[in-house]
Amino acid sequence: MEAFSGRPPSPERHPPVGRPRKGRASRLDLRSAAGQVFLLQVVIVVLLVVAAVVGMALQAANDALQQGRRESVIAAQSFASAPGVAAALRSRDPSAVLQPWAEAARKRTGMDFVVVLSTKGVRYTYPYPQEIGKKFVGSIAPALKGRTVIEQAGGPPVPAGRGTAVQAVVPVTDSRGKVVGLVSAGITVRNAAGLWLPQLPIILAGGTVALALAMTGMTLVSRRLRRQTYGLAPVELAQLYEHHDAVLHAVREGVLITDADGRLLLANDEATRLLGLPADVRGRSIGELGLSEPVLSLLSSREEVTDEVRRAGDRLLAVNKRPTYPQGDRGGSVVTLRDTTELAEISGRAEVARERLRLLYEAGVRIGTTLDVGRTAQELADVAAPQFADLVTVDLLDAVLRGWEPTAEGWRHLRRAANSGEQRTMPLYPLDEMIAFSPRTPQMRTLQEGRGMLEADLRRSDGWQEQDPERARKALEGGLRSLVAVPLRARNVPLGVASFYRTADSPPFGPEDLAFAEELAVRAAVAIDNARRFTREHAMAVALQRSLLPRGQPEQDALEVAWRYLPSAAGVGGDWFDVIPLPGARVALVMGDVVGHGLHAAATMGRLRTAVLNFSTLDLPVDEVLGNLNDLVVRMDNEKNSGDAVEGQEGEAVTGATCLYAVYDPVAGTCTTARAGHPEPVVVRPDGTVACLGVPVSAPLGLGGYPFESVEVSLPEGSQLVLYTDGLVENRAHDFDVGMERLRRALAGSGERTPEETCQAVIDALKPSRPSDDIALLTARTRMFPPSRVAEWEVPPDPALVPSVRARCRETLLEWGLEDFGFATELIVSELVTNAIRYGSPPVGVRLLHGRCLICEVSDGSGTSPRLRRAAATDEGGRGLFLVSQFAQRWGTRYTTRGKVIWTEQLLHDGGSAASGPAPVDFLLDQFDLGQFDDPGL
Repeated sequence: MEAFSGRPPSPERHPPVGRPRKGRASRLDLRSAAGQVFLLQVVIVVLLVVAAVVGMALQAANDALQQGRRESVIAAQSFASAPGVAAALRSRDPSAVLQPWAEAARKRTGMDFVVVLSTKGVRYTYPYPQEIGKKFVGSIAPALKGRTVIEQAGGPPVPAGRGTAVQAVVPVTDSRGKVVGLVSAGITVRNAAGLWLPQLPIILAGGTVALALAMTGMTLVSRRLRRQTYGLAPVELAQLYEHHDAVLHAVREGVLITDADGRLLLANDEATRLLGLPADVRGRSIGELGLSEPVLSLLSSREEVTDEVRRAGDRLLAVNKRPTYPQGDRGGSVVTLRDTTELAEISGRAEVARERLRLLYEAGVRIGTTLDVGRTAQELADVAAPQFADLVTVDLLDAVLRGWEPTAEGWRHLRRAANSGEQRTMPLYPLDEMIAFSPRTPQMRTLQEGRGMLEADLRRSDGWQEQDPERARKALEGGLRSLVAVPLRARNVPLGVASFYRTADSPPFGPEDLAFAEELAVRAAVAIDNARRFTREHAMAVALQRSLLPRGQPEQDALEVAWRYLPSAAGVGGDWFDVIPLPGARVALVMGDVVGHGLHAAATMGRLRTAVLNFSTLDLPVDEVLGNLNDLVVRMDNEKNSGDAVEGQEGEAVTGATCLYAVYDPVAGTCTTARAGHPEPVVVRPDGTVACLGVPVSAPLGLGGYPFESVEVSLPEGSQLVLYTDGLVENRAHDFDVGMERLRRALAGSGERTPEETCQAVIDALKPSRPSDDIALLTARTRMFPPSRVAEWEVPPDPALVPSVRARCRETLLEWGLEDFGFATELIVSELVTNAIRYGSPPVGVRLLHGRCLICEVSDGSGTSPRLRRAAATDEGGRGLFLVSQFAQRWGTRYTTRGKVIWTEQLLHDGGSAASGPAPVDFLLDQFDLGQFDDPGL
């Protein structure tokens, strides 16, 4: 073959047109079409011959393998059918009988192994005795069903060597057709290959002959093709150059070729158009073409250039330059030119679009970080200025800022919510000022029509200047030029208007800017509406909770109370507390917590607080109050889960509510407490020591079926009870134990503080900067009833002693300076003592307490309770309790472990009784006949 030097052939080496060169006719050049066709044919023929040889070899191997399979089946079936095999399998030592037979059969049949198996696959025979008794390697399940199995499997070594074997497994049946064993015979694949290897030389010889014949034919064909290729006709050569010229002038890339002297040899149509060249440029010097300096310097230099951008008139050209003779010094160059003016414009648009997408992403991140309407509006203004506009104003409907649902009637009442950008140089409406836009302004039009308004030149916008001519004049003098006003709409409801302004230093707004502003406003409107709805819900929840929490301290003598309530950052929650005066000068302290925030938690808290008030009116023991409250929570949960519940109702259950209920008795100085999943109360004793009350914890409310334990603790006068919710001592920064330790440190030394001071000290020490849960704190300092204000004695169960009880009551009131209350109190005590003796059971006792009111208590050992009723004219009794209810402001019954106590309260007003005086008594005596009373003491 001809050696290839890597350089293009010179003109002298081309054969004459129409006359092939005989000197090259005998040589094959692989660079020519004939040489490449010859090489391709050789490859195809070789592949075909190889494929044929391989196919014949595989076919021979497959035939040999099939023959091995048949021989294995025949050998296995012959041995399985041999007389005595079935009987030997039933013998006591099958291996001893069958091993010689199997080896003899293996040698006769030419198999590599003949193995007799049990029905469990255990070998009885094998060419190597040490493999007898082991599990057979292969499938035996089909053979156990009477079928023949033929497979390839590997197993222990055989005399022919280890390897994959072609084996057959056949069943051995007895006279009744029952499978009593299995026989496997096989031959290794290596031995099966010996059946077809003798045919391999014949196959290879045939392939060699075929290849030689094919090569001879291809050589002859290639010679003929080579001769025809060299014999090109003149018309064909002309067509070749015509095609070359057509392609050169059709491409959208300019091509210039110059020689070493700087003369232009070739310029295609695109180069002529891009550079503005005249028609007769071929052969002229490049300096005579009137090219721009950047292009002229480029064509004159000998440096290579790759994708450099040069300006030619109003065009930007990407230039590439290479020498025509890279490995020589003959000079000349090829220059290609590509117009990138439109590409640069498209790139600029893409950059603007990319910047807009980045701004939209930034808006999605920065707008709506809080649920405050004003803050969200300011975030919109800060995002848009100065990246999109020089000045941004946001005006919202006054109803939106208040959290109300916006209406069309309120469109004229817009309030300036945010300003951003060039605020110092422009006359703007101040923040929070109410603005009434005229109907022709772009802001009002965009609200009414629900679409954005573009004012490219504010100097021609009569509607915008009509709003405030003086302010508009100053703004135009300050450089304000264009405006885009877009509505802020969410759920198809207008919320306000966003106005984007540009000054004379920036390009005016266009239609694309209007579309972008609308997209920005849509995203901001959703965040503003979410904040508005949160404001409305928060206001409703706050109003609801404030109406449900205590508004003032009730009048009572037992405790000096102070409290604090701090809502969480997430909104109003379900913490509550209460101070409830009870009969007998006692006071109940309540602290509860409903899990969650919002209206549902506040409403649930109100229901539970009302329930505790009602249960306390019954004067039940503290554990029974929590038990009844737990039953109520269970019923509330069942209502939530029933099919009659309102769909979409916020909150699915009340489970998780906790409550602490404590009753303090100032006469006995004891506090009885029970808690349902609530943090344990803390007591600060008068000496300043801090300790927990030791109240057993019970399950939270709503779990049901669990008892509540109570504990009674004696508290010295001046002790402070501290009740709180878990938001005070537990948050994300630390766990409950750390919070309790901080609470103890804050309470240490608080024995001399007032409850108000203690509350403030605890809040200052433990309040987090941004509480994640509500905080409720209640502090109560205990007081003791002075013994001089308590009168108590027992009454023998004899109605005749009632006058002496009245006399002792009169004496006690004289000592207290309450003689004005003597008649009413004697009447009350006489009636209650008489009823206790007549209808109750011993012991009967009387106790008078002088505090903010006069309390009279009559106790007995009976569990029956009197009730007020209207007596008929013919009834002999039933009027005593009516008199008691008229002379006492309150009365009732409470049960104790030893019976019941009937109590009354009379208010004291500067030493006088509102219920005393002759007029009410005379009136009652006129209405009732004293002889009809069932009280013998009256």
